[in-house]
This record gives sequence, structure tokens and C-alpha cells, in this order.
Amino acid sequence: MAIGEDLAGAVGRVTAPRRARAARATRHLPLAPALIMLFLFFLGPVLWSVYSSFTNAALTGDGAQNPQWVGLENFRRLFSDPNVTNGIWLTVVFVLGSAVIGQNLLGLGIALLMRGRNRWLRGTVGAIVVSAWVLPEVVSAFIWYAFLGQDGTLNQVTKALGIGSQDWLYSSPMLAVIIANTWRGTAFSMLVYNAALDDVPTDVQEAAELDGATGWRRLWSVVLPLIRPSIVTNLMLITLQTLSVFTLIYVMTAGGPGFASSTLPVLMYQQAFKFSEVGYGTAISLLLLAIGAVFSFVYVRVLKPEA
Repeated sequence: MAIGEDLAGAVGRVTAPRRARAARATRHLPLAPALIMLFLFFLGPVLWSVYSSFTNAALTGDGAQNPQWVGLENFRRLFSDPNVTNGIWLTVVFVLGSAVIGQNLLGLGIALLMRGRNRWLRGTVGAIVVSAWVLPEVVSAFIWYAFLGQDGTLNQVTKALGIGSQDWLYSSPMLAVIIANTWRGTAFSMLVYNAALDDVPTDVQEAAELDGATGWRRLWSVVLPLIRPSIVTNLMLITLQTLSVFTLIYVMTAGGPGFASSTLPVLMYQQAFKFSEVGYGTAISLLLLAIGAVFSFVYVRVLKPEA
């Protein structure tokens, strides 16, 4: 009898961990469809892009039917291509101009100006700014194309004033797309900073005011350090969003004239789908990913809270 009980106890001790592992696996089983979908539609394309960047994959011909492994050939070509060098420069200018300076500072400025204003004014300004943000990107692009084009609204105004006219999308294509992207994306930064400023303790600001700190001094020494995490989050999100902007630029200028506004997303599209060099296009996409990582690293390091 005692031997039987000992045997049963030993069997129980052995099977208990198995039952626990089975129970844990059963609890995680409902996550399986979501994980499969995540792999298929997120991680799968990323892995395919990395693999394709080392091949001569193409949309048509032998490269489409039987892509060959070419090693680092696409990357060697990448760093010797003057159009890619120009695209890197234009991408950095576009991000700094429209995201870091345009959307970020304009959104912070609007949020600060709306502090303490009456509800009607805040609601009206907020609705106007957000209305640009909710428009589809292609609609925003057509609006600015119609405004800055040869026969656009801006030229009609300058003609009426006797100033003359010009094709702004041809003479200043980067400035045109920077202004358009700033106009479209400022609402996001404004909403982020509105929420951040609401969390700044009023007693801290009042104490700084009693100590004689001016408005600019309170902003620089009190408000901005307190909302530093929101600044980092906002900069990272708008930078990553701006790095991927394609439709706005392509509709307004198609990357031209020449390559004057061919940022990396536009150049990647042209190489992959216009010239059918999918492998080379995916190599450019990895370069774009690296630039986003560099911007994120700089934000985290520069704006890291002081110990």
C-alpha cells in the first residue's frame, strides 16, 4: 500500500509540471492567429526586403523569374550613385525642414499660444489645424499643387499685385513640399504638446514667476524640461512619418525637376517600379531605415533626461 502511494506521488510530481506547461500553452493559444498575421504582414515583408536587397530581383525578365544572389553589389552601387547621395541630402533637408523645424516648432508655438485662451478660440484654431491633418495625403498634395502651380492661386494673387508669376513647383520644389508637409502634419505636434502642457504643474510656474522669471525664462528653464519626454516622442514619431512621405512629393513634383526633389522614398519607387530594379530599390529602403535609426538615436541621446 505504501509502495503504491509513493509510486502515485512520484507520478504526480512528474506529471504536474507537464500539466502546468500544457495549461500555459493553452492560455497562449488564442494569440497564435495574431502572431501568424503579424509575421505574415509585418515581419515577413521586412525579411523579404532584406533578402531582396542582396539579389538582382526585378519586376520583369530573368530577375523576376529567377532572381540571383549578388551579395553586396547593390550596396556598392548605392554608395557610388550620385542620385542616392543627392536623395540622402534631400531626405535630411525634408525631415529637418518640415518635421523638426516646421511641424515641431509650429505645433509647440500654437499649443503655447492657445494656453489660457477662451474655449471658442481654442476650438476654432484646433479645428482648422486638425482639418489639414485628417485630409488624405493625396488630397493635401492636390491642394498645394493647385495653389503653387503655374496657373495656381498664388500666381493669380501675385499677378493681381503686379509682382509677376513663376512655377513654384519648378523653381523651388523642395521648399514647396516642405511647406505642404508642415501644413499637413502640424496638428499632430500641436495635440501632443497640448496634452503635455496640461500636465505641467501650475504651482511650479507660479513659483518661477514669483522668483522673477520672465515668460521666455519660464519656458526654457521650467516648461521645456518638464515636457522633455513628450518632445522626444513627438520628434521620433513625426520624423519616422516624414521619412516615409511619398505621395505628397510624388503628386506635387514627381521628384523633379530632374532629381531636384527626389527624396529616398521617391528614388526607391523609381528604381523598383519605374526601372524594375526591385533588388536595388529594396537596398535603398534599408538605407532609409538606417537614417531613421540615426535620427532616433540622436533624439534619445541629445534629449535624454539629466541624471
